[in-house]
Amino acid sequence: MDGKAVVVTGAGRGLGAAFAEDLAGAGAAVVVNDVDRDAAERVAAGIRAAGGAAVVSGHTVADAEQAVEIVELCAREFGAVDGLVNNAGLNYEALPWEDDPRRVRELVEVNVLGVLYTGLAAIRRMRAAGRGAIVNISSGAHLGQRTLGAYAASKGAVASLTASWALDLEECGIRVNAVCPRAYTRMVWTSERAMRTTGPDSTPELIAPLVRFLLGDRSAGITGQVVRCTGTELHVVGQPHLKAPVLRRDEWDVESVDRAFTEVLGGHLEPYGLEKRLPPRLRKWLTPA
Repeated sequence: MDGKAVVVTGAGRGLGAAFAEDLAGAGAAVVVNDVDRDAAERVAAGIRAAGGAAVVSGHTVADAEQAVEIVELCAREFGAVDGLVNNAGLNYEALPWEDDPRRVRELVEVNVLGVLYTGLAAIRRMRAAGRGAIVNISSGAHLGQRTLGAYAASKGAVASLTASWALDLEECGIRVNAVCPRAYTRMVWTSERAMRTTGPDSTPELIAPLVRFLLGDRSAGITGQVVRCTGTELHVVGQPHLKAPVLRRDEWDVESVDRAFTEVLGGHLEPYGLEKRLPPRLRKWLTPA
């Protein structure tokens, strides 16, 4: 990462701090962004004490003008914007009938609009330079997870956005990938379920090498991918696709749709969510008479 300038949002602690410290240790100049400016200052001070280059941004990604300022700070201080890690995010658990629209809005403004606002600002700089790499932080929850409807939807949006940007930017020399990390952070501490599957040994530092790889020249040619890393496991997450068989008629009515599912498509229903539950209709089919 020598000579590269990178923005890391939500870098005051947890995954973001691990990413910023790892990138700086590999030679990158880093903008350490966090709405908790004191936390960002501590991370940046540690980077500078270790001989690295870092500046602090206390702006929020949820505001379009402030998101631009995060990126422009990188350009002013370091002369370029070579990489962006869209890490800033919120999470909470709620059953759908208990969810609060105000919390939903706040989460979407950070997790979705924040990625868009900061990404668009960085893309303009990268496109002018003819190069760049973006890593969006998604989550395995985007496949569906109990009590995480708003969060899962926001991370699904990030995965979809990653694929769309990759298509739009491949001719501009800009690569866009997403990472689904599993690490022991504040988001885990607030969830009993997450605590059962993610222990203290799953440190954020274990995810940092993947992010550095996707930002660096070694990953040339890799774009549009969603990659999951748990610290010990690394794999590519399949993109949504149109699934065979494709049934064709001149016109579909309710009766023919029902017959299609009863006779053919019912046997091809997808398990849903991270738990890979079977749809009720398919469960009935598989239950012995």
